[in-house]
Amino acid sequence: MDQKLRVGILGATGMVGQRFISLLENHPWFEVVTVAASPRSAGKTYEEAVGGRWKMTTPMPEAVKKLVVMNVNEVERVASTVDFVFSAVDMTKDEIRAIEEAYAKTETPVVSNNSAHRWTPDVPMVVPEINPEHFAVIEDQKKRLGTKRGFIAVKPNCSIQSYTPALAAWREFEPYEVVATTYQAISGAGKTFKDWPEMVENIIPYIGGEEEKSEKEPLRVLGTVADGVIKPAAEPKITCQCIRVPVLNGHTAAVFVKFRKKPTKEQLIEKLVSFKGIPQELNLPSAPKQFIRYMEEDNRPQVTLDVDYENGMGVSIGRLREDSVYDYKFVGLSHNTVRGAAGGAVLCAEALKAKGYIQAK
Repeated sequence: MDQKLRVGILGATGMVGQRFISLLENHPWFEVVTVAASPRSAGKTYEEAVGGRWKMTTPMPEAVKKLVVMNVNEVERVASTVDFVFSAVDMTKDEIRAIEEAYAKTETPVVSNNSAHRWTPDVPMVVPEINPEHFAVIEDQKKRLGTKRGFIAVKPNCSIQSYTPALAAWREFEPYEVVATTYQAISGAGKTFKDWPEMVENIIPYIGGEEEKSEKEPLRVLGTVADGVIKPAAEPKITCQCIRVPVLNGHTAAVFVKFRKKPTKEQLIEKLVSFKGIPQELNLPSAPKQFIRYMEEDNRPQVTLDVDYENGMGVSIGRLREDSVYDYKFVGLSHNTVRGAAGGAVLCAEALKAKGYIQAK
């Protein structure tokens, strides 16, 4: 690519915004030229605005340190500097919906990590390996917004990434009932152990709103496009419990599945390891070479050993075995702030660029 696309990060000072900035350092297609945040950060350099709140394990990229933070609410001004934006703003859902639409209406594509638009019928919510065909609703969304190139696309909740890819890989066996318990890292709440000392050696059996997302969002990802909107799948029926655990990065899921067509364990494993999509076919920059790997060891996947598989963009599945009540059970692991948040959004943007939806202004 001759010229990199100019990228803005909305909500750049928060944990997901920081992850976007880390992942986009030296990206072959995209260059962060604009950082925007709340009015209290505006006018400071990015380094000053973040101060001692840099939460990544890698240093802040030199290229962004001296960028002057813009006021995220000055939509026209921010939009005039970029080709598209990633959104990780910390606002109410109504405020997020309004500001993301405002950016889209400036003819600036918005690729969002936020949940506010995940159920807007003509906004695609995409895991690029699973449902890139949902991008087709963008044309109908543009008609609604009155735009030529501006639109919103979102990625799904971080918690579903550890088990929905397996359900997608096994579609032909017709999974119809799923019980899942997710064990979710504290970075999913934008925290470190320094910020949240009460999480050390602790488990909290409640994460607000998470169980509903974990039960319903996989059905939208597995749904179909009809009449310019996404129609969620009717099955599998999913029931979920979500538990916060003392882990920094990495969401683990323990999952039980019933199938209409009874597969063998070998068939299930083969479907997992052969499952791929347009990120692998097009060799997108952030794509894992192997999206899902199956681990034979009884004690894997483990967060400390496996969360960074494929630079955090791959999914690890293990402990697949027959169950006495359900047909099979397994354990899944995904990186919640890479594949589950900023990295998943970057991969979406790469797929959108490859498909011609995002171009230079």
